[in-house]
Amino acid sequence: MSIPGNEKLKGILTMILAGGEGQRLYPLTKDRAKPAVPFGGIYRIIDFTLSNCLNSGFHKIVILTQYKSLSLDRHIRQGWWGLFNYQMDDYVEIIPPQMRVSDQWYRGTADAIYHNIYTLEREHPKKVLILGGDHVYKMDYRKMLCYHLEKQAEITVGAVEVPLEEGHRFGVLRVDAENRILGFQEKPKSPIPMPSDPKKVLASMGIYLFNTEVLVKRVVEDAKKDSSHDFGKDVIPSMVGRDKVFAYPFEDENKKPVKYWRDIGTLDAYWEANMDLVELDPLFNLYDRDWPIRTFQEQFPPAKTVLSNGEMKGTALSSLLSPGCIISGARVIHSVLSPDVRIEIGSEVIDSVVMDSVRIGKNVRIKRAIIDKGVIVPDNTLIGYNLEEDRKHFTVTDKGIVVVPKELPII
Repeated sequence: MSIPGNEKLKGILTMILAGGEGQRLYPLTKDRAKPAVPFGGIYRIIDFTLSNCLNSGFHKIVILTQYKSLSLDRHIRQGWWGLFNYQMDDYVEIIPPQMRVSDQWYRGTADAIYHNIYTLEREHPKKVLILGGDHVYKMDYRKMLCYHLEKQAEITVGAVEVPLEEGHRFGVLRVDAENRILGFQEKPKSPIPMPSDPKKVLASMGIYLFNTEVLVKRVVEDAKKDSSHDFGKDVIPSMVGRDKVFAYPFEDENKKPVKYWRDIGTLDAYWEANMDLVELDPLFNLYDRDWPIRTFQEQFPPAKTVLSNGEMKGTALSSLLSPGCIISGARVIHSVLSPDVRIEIGSEVIDSVVMDSVRIGKNVRIKRAIIDKGVIVPDNTLIGYNLEEDRKHFTVTDKGIVVVPKELPII
């Protein structure tokens, strides 16, 4: 498989769908779009998709926003626009809903593309790569393009194997020996397992590579129907059997024995993906210089631990500490701390995600929690130790993760 050259890549337009409400991530999405939710200390979720684009040489990118997009817009302006050269026809642009074809907001993923046919007419790309902005993975999209060209496909769908019990969360594919898609079930109650492994299903990654002419025809066709105007529910199932629709088996650039792809669609999935980063041998590799993950970072001093007086030692074990963090005579274990977090003497944070500018007072104990940006936790507070009590004040997930909303002063 030969990697396409720059001329072929110039004919690709990437469209990132970043307009979903993110209801299952609430309250983290109370004031921000799901792709703008902080992740892994210094990143936003969308940084992983954008880094894949940059590392793959896909440099013509538009981001379709909708709900609560201010923080996402700001993050893209500060951290990403400077990486592209408009004079060389490389760019990342944010496109909010423009009501060009109706007076409604986007009604689904396919409708978002239909509303932006003007962009396709203006750019005249030969192919369109459609991505979500809420997944964590590493992928070289050039390999998918090669596969698409070899198969002479009209649409290629990125596909990954997931456990059968999780199949209800995804679009489930049925393919033949050549990976031509024979069936597509969107979030089925009883997903069909893979013939080669009855414990797994082949799931859509929400990654679609279209020939532009076919894409325009199908979204226009769908816009005229009474449907949910969604690629997984409507457009792709309608293409199976009449268009050349293929599945592309996910090739990971993570350099680990097990392929890594996470859909950060729920609070539990979000917490688990963060915890993946602090394992002894992290499942997701942030330290590969051959495939860097880029982001915007404010200028903070280095993180530090202070105080060592008897038992009051500032320590951090199996944790990610971001710039500006100060751990003063406190203990942090198996946790992720975003920039500018302060933890005071006698406190302990275990198995938790703590976002920017959180202030944790003295003798606080926190475990299995997500503490959103700017929260002030007063002295002697317990979070995660009495879930019944926590439910009176905070969100508690099915797996017992306590979520403290943004900038909430805990009383």
